[in-house]
Amino acid sequence: MNDRDILILKGDEVLALLTGRETEVIKMVELAYESHAQGKSSLPHSTFLRFPDEQKNRIIALPAYVGENLGVAGVKWISSFPDNTNHGLDRASAVLVLNSTDTGQPEAFIEGSIISAKRTAASAVLAARHLHRKSEVSAAGFLGCGVINFEVLRFLWSIYPEISSLTLFDHNPERAQQFKDKCLALCGHLNVVIAKDLNSLLGSAPLISIATTAINPHINDLSMCQQGTTILHISLRDITAEAILKCDNVVDDIDHVCRAQTSVHLAEQRTGHREFIRCALADVLLGAAPARRNAQQTVVFSPFGLGVLDIAVGKLVCDLARDNNYGTVLQSFLPTPWTQRTEHYSSGVGT
Repeated sequence: MNDRDILILKGDEVLALLTGRETEVIKMVELAYESHAQGKSSLPHSTFLRFPDEQKNRIIALPAYVGENLGVAGVKWISSFPDNTNHGLDRASAVLVLNSTDTGQPEAFIEGSIISAKRTAASAVLAARHLHRKSEVSAAGFLGCGVINFEVLRFLWSIYPEISSLTLFDHNPERAQQFKDKCLALCGHLNVVIAKDLNSLLGSAPLISIATTAINPHINDLSMCQQGTTILHISLRDITAEAILKCDNVVDDIDHVCRAQTSVHLAEQRTGHREFIRCALADVLLGAAPARRNAQQTVVFSPFGLGVLDIAVGKLVCDLARDNNYGTVLQSFLPTPWTQRTEHYSSGVGT
């Protein structure tokens, strides 16, 4: 590739490159978190494009830069249209643009939904590994039976291969059954149960992953959870402020997560402070904070979803693509530099 070329990577290519690389993705996410915590990143707030007549739909821009060992910049542009699933389409679609940190020129244009799902799962599972503090986990529960929780399951198996019992709950029974069928196709010896209600799901396992399309909090009581439960609150808006305030709260970035009407943001609005947030995950990764406040309390990990994760995993994808000859190089995508152009039109001056 020369300076004017751009690498194009399609979704199926990204999927092929990342399949079976859960450990590598988790490591990239961990590096991104640590670099961000150490001040080696630039991470503006995400920008939400909303539609006045349909508040559940949105498109979000997540620009980011990570320096030092990663040296990558870019932006993810991701949409979430929940009703897509009623028409055989994925809820989320995305593109990721990576730019040179030397020239600022775009270097890669990548289908972003696969990367987004996998970095989200890797982030949640990284939190589980460091916050749950149990070397073995045999059971897990999943609220929301979509692609994100399915990726969480894949990544959980990379660190807890002994998981053999799953409990599922979704307000759409067909989605729950589809999720169960996919789980059994992935691993036939699993014990997969579809819970009869939300409370049954919350009490079913010591590790719970929540990934729904909820706009307003609907879980106001976590007392049925097992002692020492770890909740991966990926969708951010399921748990009421009152319930959040009774938990041991860890987030990915305190400033980022306290906005956009997340459950943590609502808790901040209710209390007028952020003291109920114990730390960021990177504080635990770097040894600046303990994994849990105590062994009995429920810990809730609420990740806003940082753009540094997308561009870090995007860099991994690009490196793998170049090593394995994946993708399409679109030559001369950028124009010839202005100083080198021969103009072929009249300026119109004096006419």
